[in-house]
Amino acid sequence: MSQTPTPVRYRWQLLRAGRFRLDGGSMFGLIPRVIWSRSVPADDKGRIEVQHNCLLLERADDPPPASTLPAPRLILIEVGTGDKLDAKSRAIFDLEDRSILTALHEVDCRAQDIGAVVVSHLHFDHAGALTRLARPGETPDWTGPASCFAGSRGDHAVKLSFPDAKVFTQTREWSDALANRSVMTRTYFKDHLEPIKDRIIAVESPRPYPLGSIPDRDADPIGTVATRRTQIMPGLFVFLVPGHTWGQQAIQFTDTSGRTVTFTPDVMPTINHLGAAYSLGYDVEPYTSSLSRRWFLDEAAEHNWLLVLDHEPGEPRQRVSRADNWFTLAPQPD
Repeated sequence: MSQTPTPVRYRWQLLRAGRFRLDGGSMFGLIPRVIWSRSVPADDKGRIEVQHNCLLLERADDPPPASTLPAPRLILIEVGTGDKLDAKSRAIFDLEDRSILTALHEVDCRAQDIGAVVVSHLHFDHAGALTRLARPGETPDWTGPASCFAGSRGDHAVKLSFPDAKVFTQTREWSDALANRSVMTRTYFKDHLEPIKDRIIAVESPRPYPLGSIPDRDADPIGTVATRRTQIMPGLFVFLVPGHTWGQQAIQFTDTSGRTVTFTPDVMPTINHLGAAYSLGYDVEPYTSSLSRRWFLDEAAEHNWLLVLDHEPGEPRQRVSRADNWFTLAPQPD
């Protein structure tokens, strides 16, 4: 009698790659400050505190014998901003003096041991640390225009942060990043994109709604997440969650406790973005973000996903329940 193979599971750790601040008005879009400021304090410049949340995964099971998917032992989900911004740009975001490399060092993991990196999208605060500043005496992997939010800095030299890792992103996200298709003129920077061109594994996941359609607010997406997700490594899946960018993806896996863990991108960056209208001013399509948030939360509640929110500065691990006509969150600290 044939037996169903055991799903590939992962051990994982939450990594904090640095606190920073973003403009509160931009983070809450149409929601008036008099409302969002009741639960989210802002500093004297109107900025709210957020975090670069990342995950370090270690494969706990052997891949199926017939699998042709890449199966690295160590995988990183998200990398944060990194160390390449100048002092003036760092001050704009009150960026903490640490990076994903700091966080990896704290858990005794070497950057060269990371076999794959999966990013939700390629904005600077999610993918900037794919490269790092070259240190004195190092041969650069790339030299070119430096990322900057205040004027121009000229060229600088960078190295690949994870020299043995492939980088997984959606095909649409990679195309938009290279073309700088965004409501923000500075978020897709050459110094974290050009050096990784030969490392990209582009994924083409099914869309939740037909291309070019304008769904009604209560329209269900095509199928379920289980039918739209793409397996990129044994037991590791991605699926499209458009709105913030057209190619934004969530990342999902089963851990060694049997939980379905879903890394949640900027469809709901913090616990205070739970509401239907709480789309970001940075979103390319706020309406699409609202639709995505509804079906994403509905699936999370239905299937008891453990969410990890990408920018939550407090407890990013949350479970979703249905309540009245919407949803509630409950923290799930380890």
